[in-house]
Amino acid sequence: MATTEDGVPIWARPEPGSRHPRFTRAGIAAVALEIADREGFEAVSMRRVAAELDAGTMSLYHYVRTKADLIALMDDALMTEALVPAAELAGDWRAALTQVARRTRAMLLRHPWAIGAFQASQFGPNAMRHFEQSLAAVAGTGLEPRARLELLALIDDYVFGSALHGVESLRRAALARAEPDAVRRAVEFGIAQMRSGAFPQIEALATGGDPGAGASVGPPMDPESIEARFERGLQAVLDGAALRMGLAAGSVPTTPPG
Repeated sequence: MATTEDGVPIWARPEPGSRHPRFTRAGIAAVALEIADREGFEAVSMRRVAAELDAGTMSLYHYVRTKADLIALMDDALMTEALVPAAELAGDWRAALTQVARRTRAMLLRHPWAIGAFQASQFGPNAMRHFEQSLAAVAGTGLEPRARLELLALIDDYVFGSALHGVESLRRAALARAEPDAVRRAVEFGIAQMRSGAFPQIEALATGGDPGAGASVGPPMDPESIEARFERGLQAVLDGAALRMGLAAGSVPTTPPG
């Protein structure tokens, strides 16, 4: 876990105070997130954030001492998007986990660079709230603590993996729109390879059993189809967890977040 030079997490230090501070940690984090959303996480630096704020880099260090602190603030700001409003969290374990999973996935799709960017960031207050909410979702299952943690880890693994593949599919779709000729040539190459006889399973899948047909089956490439696949997979994972862990089937919220 990345910490500051003195080993004290930024959350354990009071925010620099004055009656009218020029900047706040929340405002600095918001600017850093905007940079990452526009240009990628690699573009975020203390110097760049300071420039966006029309401030000197040394002035920014008064509020945020290190790059690790800046990343921690960004991570914690994103975690607010993964929180289900307290009044809306379902009492049923399955419905509640579905809500948490949907909110977390939606956050990751809005900020796809975050999937791999925060692996060593500090565990902040909103991350703790997210964990607390997740534990509350499974509190009534009757499972032992270790089993509750395993259930949460199972859902987390599915959500992050699904988000990763979803982002990849959306990027491939964008590439197809931007460079149709290159994509067409790649598809033609793939079809020629498939028809060589070296890939009979792929050929059967793509042609529906008709070797003379063109490729007709592929992964979802539009947001609606990607979301539908996520929903089917999530419920399949929850079905398996209920069966394996001896849980009541539970209910499913019918409306994903917009």
